[in-house]
Amino acid sequence: MKITTIFMVLFAFATVSLQAQSISDHALGLRLGDSDGFGAEISYQKSIGRFNRAEFNLGWRDSRNFDAFKLAGVYQWVHNLDGGFNWYYGVGGGLGSVDFAPVPDGDDDDGLFVFAAGNIGVEYDFDIPLLLSLDFRPEIGILGYDGFSDNFDFDIALGIRYQF
Repeated sequence: MKITTIFMVLFAFATVSLQAQSISDHALGLRLGDSDGFGAEISYQKSIGRFNRAEFNLGWRDSRNFDAFKLAGVYQWVHNLDGGFNWYYGVGGGLGSVDFAPVPDGDDDDGLFVFAAGNIGVEYDFDIPLLLSLDFRPEIGILGYDGFSDNFDFDIALGIRYQF
C-alpha cells in the first residue's frame, strides 16, 4: 500500500512539473565561448514538440593555431527544474572548415572537418522573451581532424537568445 501511494504521488508531481514547462516556438541569439580559444555562434532554436527542440549554430573559432567556421545541429530534450529553470540534453553533429597557422616543413591539414556532438546544459527562461543558458557540448572528430592535437573538444558556452 505504501509503495502504491509513493508511486501515485511521484506520478502526480511529475505530471504537474511537466505541465509547467513551455518551450518557445523560436529563439534567436548568440552562443559565446569555447575550450581552446574564443568562438561566437549565431544560434537558432526551433520547437519540435512540447518537450523537444532543434538547435542550429553557425559561427567561428579563433585561436593562435587556427581559424575555423563551424555549423552544428543538435536535437534536444528539455526538462523543467523549477519555475523558469530548465535543463536539457541532446545529440547531433556538424561540419566546418579550418585554416591552420603555417608550420615550417609541416603538413597542410586545412579543409573540411566533420564531428559528432552531445549537449547538456541549464537555462533560465525569463518572464520577458529572454533565454539565458550555459551548456557543455563535447565534440568528437569523425573526418578531417588530422591537424588538431586530438579528435575531442570540450565546447563550453554561454547563450543569450530572444524568444518569439
